[in-house]
Amino acid sequence: MLNDEHVELRKSVEEFAREVVAPVIGDYYERCEFPYDIVRKMGAMGLFGLPVPEEYGGMGGDYFALCLALEELARVDSSVAITLEAAVSLGEMPILRFGTDAQKQRWLPKMAAGEILGAFGLTEPGGGSDVPGGMRTTAVLDGGEWVIDGSKAFITNSGTDITGVVAVAAITGRREDGRPEISTILVPSGTPGFTVSKKYSKVGWSASDTRELSFADCRVPEENLLGERGRGYAQFLQTLDEGRVAIAALSVGLAQGCVDESLRYVRERRAFGQEIGRYQALQFKIADMEARVHTARLAYYHAAERMLAGMPFKKEAAIAKLVSSNAAMDNARDATQIFGGYGFMNEFPVGRFYRDAKILEIGEGTSEVQRMLIARELGLPA
Repeated sequence: MLNDEHVELRKSVEEFAREVVAPVIGDYYERCEFPYDIVRKMGAMGLFGLPVPEEYGGMGGDYFALCLALEELARVDSSVAITLEAAVSLGEMPILRFGTDAQKQRWLPKMAAGEILGAFGLTEPGGGSDVPGGMRTTAVLDGGEWVIDGSKAFITNSGTDITGVVAVAAITGRREDGRPEISTILVPSGTPGFTVSKKYSKVGWSASDTRELSFADCRVPEENLLGERGRGYAQFLQTLDEGRVAIAALSVGLAQGCVDESLRYVRERRAFGQEIGRYQALQFKIADMEARVHTARLAYYHAAERMLAGMPFKKEAAIAKLVSSNAAMDNARDATQIFGGYGFMNEFPVGRFYRDAKILEIGEGTSEVQRMLIARELGLPA
């Protein structure tokens, strides 16, 4: 499936992750500091513009190219990888898919260059998987402006110094059957009434930016509506389907990083008079880890192939996300066990991998949601 451009991209991102990210990311992680210098270098490489057309300042590549970059970055660090994933698949893609030409011209060139980051405001403090039932944020038209009130939770890239805009899902009315009409509205950073809370103290992804957002009489022009009014929920579902393929790629990268680190360690570490890689128990454990990576990679490749071909891929994306996130969590646990006490230290990559893996079974749709989607695609009752 990889063409020559994909192969070259993968090699260049692998080198960048190993030579630029790996030597310094541990310090950023320990300080819970956003790695602006790394992000600037990623922007210079064009990573933020991989699937964006050249007319909007991008590289003119495809979404699979983004997935390959995410996998290679996550082999070294997931904070950097999730920053790229959220900026592109959740920040840029909704504007590219549903925005007007004016919206695309305004936002995409700077996003593609990594000069500004976009964010995706869907989840709320009182409702995660319960969308639209749990949504409370509202937007009302008043004199040619949308007036937004409400809050969002766990929003990645929403409070950095270079965050430019957040796409916010809000209830803009009621349908005839009483169901909420949900629309998407672009809210630029710094808009009066738009407040960004302090960074969360997280278990993992410590070098990424995640915050709660609040809106109180926040006014933006009517033309900031993204796509059709009342189509916001459908837009976000499509965005999430694509995002799950990207998260699957990130998960595969973390799972592969666990294999990489474990292989290095068992060749160096000696116990009972020999290197521990000679013990069959550890050989079998690493073999299982490699099998998980291989299976998960095939799953996300297949989902990406269907997506690029214009074929239905909701089920395949859910399978890829489920299988890959499970592989990441299982491999992180096994790698930590292989490293013993050193695996519990943040200075070792597997310690960070272990902390970072769990969120992959939660973010962008929990494992339970993925199973529900797969069951529905198989025709089982909702």
